Amino acid sequence: MIEQWSRKREILAALSGQQFVSGEELAQQAGISRTAIGNHISSLEGYGVEIYSVKGKGYKLANPVSLINEAKLTSSILSRCFYFDELPSTNAFLLKHVEELSSGDICIAEYQSAGRGRRGRNWVSPYGCHLYCSMYWKLEQGMAQASGLSLVVACALVEVLKCLGIDDLGVKWPNDIYLNNKKLAGVLIEMSGQPDSECHLVIGIGINISMSHAQGDKIDQAWSDLSDNPSCPEKTDLAVALQKQLKIDLETFQNDGLTAFLERWKAVDIFFGKQVKLLMGDNEINGICKGIDSTGAILLETDKGLVPFVGGEISLRSGG
Repeated sequence: MIEQWSRKREILAALSGQQFVSGEELAQQAGISRTAIGNHISSLEGYGVEIYSVKGKGYKLANPVSLINEAKLTSSILSRCFYFDELPSTNAFLLKHVEELSSGDICIAEYQSAGRGRRGRNWVSPYGCHLYCSMYWKLEQGMAQASGLSLVVACALVEVLKCLGIDDLGVKWPNDIYLNNKKLAGVLIEMSGQPDSECHLVIGIGINISMSHAQGDKIDQAWSDLSDNPSCPEKTDLAVALQKQLKIDLETFQNDGLTAFLERWKAVDIFFGKQVKLLMGDNEINGICKGIDSTGAILLETDKGLVPFVGGEISLRSGG
């Protein structure tokens, strides 16, 4: 399997330029048959990589594929780094090995065959096009201490992207990151343990870097990526910066709770002061968004006054 991915990476590197490359040239460079090249191309397309194929001209990538520099990643982070070309889920991998991990250890995969978003939604994850990363963290005081954690992760993500030169960012409660009012990244936190004792957390993050239109058509909401941004960061630099910022913010969260992040959240909350509606099953609640409280609940100014709402099955929408 490692040899097969090494070959695929060679082909991707050859196709990353502006010009088409013929199948014959690819075969010569790789030292394999033209048929084998065709098989690798088909396999890459099956992993979501969009490749232009023009008779008489050859092949070219439809959009850039950015791969992690594993040597740079592991030398830049003190924690353990697990890196894969293909994995069912980075979250699932870390959850399986929690007893062997230390806070700050990360797992990155170029492709997730079973990636998930909130409430079990499928996360579109074409090979090499985005950042799929999970980080492990241990909370000594148990699950009760994790209230509002996903909002902290969203704040950390925005902080990293801003420091790397990305503007026009915002967050939508509880943890979606938006660029130019379209979803750029999402967070999925999973945990195991007890309410009042040691708790294992796995923080999964997906950031769109270079989405092809073919893959984007599979997403049921407006999306954005970093590909057209003049400050688009190199993926390894983004992963390293994110791991370091998460460690800083999670340590602050453990010591000071969510209160330390209320102003940071307010500064990037895309709905603060605006009319919104909360969808809770068959119920719809309308009001003015007033930010969050110290538990991570969203605050709505309604005809009953200022009311907090929190829960895993709440969807927030614009009320305009």
